[in-house]
Amino acid sequence: MTPLELRASLGLAGVYALRMLGMFLILPVFALYAQTLPGAHDHTTIGIALGAYGLTQALLQLPLGMLSDRIGRKKVIYGGLLVFAAGSFLAAWAPDIVWLTVGRVIQGAGAISAAVTALLADLTREENRTRAMAMIGMSIGTTFAASLVLGPLLSRYIGVDGIFVLTGVLTLAALAGVKFLIPDPAVSRFHSDAETNTARLPVVLKDAQLLRLNFGIFALHAAQMAMFVAIPFALIKHGLDKAHHWQVYLPVVVAGFFLMVPAIIYGEKKGRLKAVFVGAVALMTAAQLGMALALDSFWQIVLWLTFYFIAFNVLEASLPSLISKIAPADAKGTAIGVYNTSQSFGLFVGAGAGGWLYSHYQNAGVFGFAAALMFAWLVLAASMRAPERVKTQMFHIGDAWRGDANALSARLAAVAGVKEAVVLLDERVAYLKVSQQQWDEARVKQLIQETH
Repeated sequence: MTPLELRASLGLAGVYALRMLGMFLILPVFALYAQTLPGAHDHTTIGIALGAYGLTQALLQLPLGMLSDRIGRKKVIYGGLLVFAAGSFLAAWAPDIVWLTVGRVIQGAGAISAAVTALLADLTREENRTRAMAMIGMSIGTTFAASLVLGPLLSRYIGVDGIFVLTGVLTLAALAGVKFLIPDPAVSRFHSDAETNTARLPVVLKDAQLLRLNFGIFALHAAQMAMFVAIPFALIKHGLDKAHHWQVYLPVVVAGFFLMVPAIIYGEKKGRLKAVFVGAVALMTAAQLGMALALDSFWQIVLWLTFYFIAFNVLEASLPSLISKIAPADAKGTAIGVYNTSQSFGLFVGAGAGGWLYSHYQNAGVFGFAAALMFAWLVLAASMRAPERVKTQMFHIGDAWRGDANALSARLAAVAGVKEAVVLLDERVAYLKVSQQQWDEARVKQLIQETH
């Protein structure tokens, strides 16, 4: 990476992390706080308040990404961060559950993820794009793990309303970072690997393999939000004060991370990604079923949470890889956009359903619902085709080249080890799916070089 690309990648990963930190910090403490507010008659209202941001995020993230194509990336990011900060400060002030819900709705309206990835694509060369996107993915995972530990600790000293204030302040800091640290792109254009192309939506929405993955991310995050409606109260019931909940989350998150790494390496290197993936869904199903049937002691909670986070980390790491392998080469960004929207809807549905079920059926209802989602996913995952052992490569073609894009696509597709090739003249890029084991990189580069 050039210094500019590294600066852009690290800077935007930091911006993303600061925003997501505010979203994640409240997860382990939100339900306990919300029940103390006027108007929180039952857990249904608590669940709706918790998941409300997911609804507006799902509705707005793709339109705002498309808007950034027209008015500029940074303008959309500035606006989204200001909206998110406003929602955070409103949630901090909220005198009752209704205003807290309004604050969460406004937070979700600051949906900048699509604009951030589009800006990153503007600022990085095709051959470094995957690495740059991976930096953002790592920042999200690290932030989530840290938040489960920091949330209970911070709530002890500054309260949940203080966490919302901190979230707003961090968001304003991210705003300054975008202004002064992130370079302005010399050229801003559409990128099929990072943005949603409405013309390709029908193809993505009709792909049965991608639909399986979209249901999976919906179910995974619906179950996650339902869990955070119930688990904090289970820990309180078994004698662990909310300020010390981090003592449970820290070891189970760390165990999940360290066991995830070898599983993903094995799946990718040995071509056993489907087996690892299906195994993780099965483990997640077992964890949810276990929590539905046996949360009668503190150590049962620890056991099932350990299984949960092992499975969760494997699935969070493998799902984007599967999307990349399965999606058409020129529709990767569209597939990811639909995937992210499915995830956000899962946050809303899971929190709302989890709250209602807890009000009526307690833990058995919440985790029975989650177990049913996981079992349905297990059936879909087991019946999916094993993904090809491929990886995505992108190459810039000559800016002045005006040849036959279809002919070049065919020549590239004929190279040994190339499984799929699409040349998009408007984007000046060739998208390839190539074998993870061996492909004729030199020949591909020679053909690309001839376009310069």
